[in-house]
Amino acid sequence: MQLYTIGFTQKRAETFFTQLRLNGVKRLVDIRLNPGGQLSGFAKQDDLPYLLRELVGGCEYVHLPELAPTKQILSDYRTDDNWARYVVRFNLLLDERHIPTNLDSGMFLTAKCCLLCSEATPEQCHRRLVAERLAAAWPDITIIHL
Repeated sequence: MQLYTIGFTQKRAETFFTQLRLNGVKRLVDIRLNPGGQLSGFAKQDDLPYLLRELVGGCEYVHLPELAPTKQILSDYRTDDNWARYVVRFNLLLDERHIPTNLDSGMFLTAKCCLLCSEATPEQCHRRLVAERLAAAWPDITIIHL
C-alpha cells in the first residue's frame, strides 16, 4: 500500500495536479491548519474539490485538521526555526490526539491517499511526520513523497 505526500508551494498547478493524476491518487487528505488561507493559491479548500474531480479524475478531497499542528506550535516554529523542538511538540500533540488510533484507517487504506501540506519538500514538514506515524502503525505502507 502506498501513502503519498505532496506540498503545493513552489509548484505550478499543472505540475501539482498532473503528479496526483499520474500516481493514481483517489483521495487527497488536507492536513493544513488553514486550508483556505490567502497564500494557498490554487490549493484553497473551496477550490480543491472541484479541481481534483475535474483534473485528477474523480479524486476526493478530505480535510483532517486533527493532523495539523496547532497555531501555537506553528507560530513558535516560525519564530525560532527549531525543527527538533517542532518535531517533539508535534509528536506529543499527535499522541494527545491519539493518532492514528482515532483515525478511520479505511480512509487511508481503501484508496490511494495523498497527504497535502504547503511545504515544497517533506524534510521539514509535518506531512512527513504524519506519514511516518501512519506507516509505523499500519503494516505494509510505503511512503512516496511527490
